[in-house]
Amino acid sequence: MKTKNALILFMAAFIWGTAFVAQSMGMDYLGPFAFNGIRSFVGFLTLLPCIVLLNRMNRKSGHASEKRKAEDTKTLITGGICCGLCLFAASSLQQIGIQYTSVGKAGFITAFYIVLVPVLGIFLKKKIGWKVWAAVVLALAGLYFLCITDGFSIGKGDIYVFLCALIFSLHILVIDYFAPKTDGVKMSCIQFLVVGILSVPFMLVLETTTVEAVLKSVFPILYAGVMSSGVAYTLQIIGQKNMNPAVASLILSLESSISVLAGWAILGQHLSAREGMGCVMMFAAIILAQIPDKKQLAN
Repeated sequence: MKTKNALILFMAAFIWGTAFVAQSMGMDYLGPFAFNGIRSFVGFLTLLPCIVLLNRMNRKSGHASEKRKAEDTKTLITGGICCGLCLFAASSLQQIGIQYTSVGKAGFITAFYIVLVPVLGIFLKKKIGWKVWAAVVLALAGLYFLCITDGFSIGKGDIYVFLCALIFSLHILVIDYFAPKTDGVKMSCIQFLVVGILSVPFMLVLETTTVEAVLKSVFPILYAGVMSSGVAYTLQIIGQKNMNPAVASLILSLESSISVLAGWAILGQHLSAREGMGCVMMFAAIILAQIPDKKQLAN
């Protein structure tokens, strides 16, 4: 089960990494709230037919009691709203922060959730083994070589992106809490609806969005909405079930490595020796975090 979950989370990281091109193209014509809002609505609509099909399949397994059904619905809605609030805040802060800082700094600071997740997990009584902590250190070193190419200084954009990383770590912990208790696909669907609804007033007040701009960004929106939002975030929720959130955050951080590789393969961007070493260190960190302990092997 752990290996299966790890592969599902890797698929999510792969989609997010390759979606970098689509997100960059979309921001040429739309503001951050418009792009995030529209892609979230697309993600919401993408999951609706999936939910209908899953419901038909689940009918064969019998009906739950009315009391249990009501409890599940309450948990589902609560989880979806909490995840949506976190995702809206994190993605908005990230887009705003990128306007005031370099992409390299933004990538490194955002991936700081690798450290924040196990640290916050301590307060939630999550047990973190030495291998995970070693993997965290190795992954951070890899991300530094991968993303930072100039002097590191703290600016307004860096603060925005750090707050984004903090909320992304909370998002992972919220998913860790709700995912085992409810339907992951339905919770993801509600999550995107919440993000879309919250983005609308900010889009109308702070940005100028035209039909022409949306049409010019239709392909980036569809890819980001269907694959990055609808598919990847749902894979995250499913993959995190019964998995240590610290390990999950390490796997999801592969998004940074994959985005560099995607830029090299798709956009023809050169991969320096420094960046290549960062990718290798990131993959090594993931492998280290996945090595089972002796107790796990005994079981």
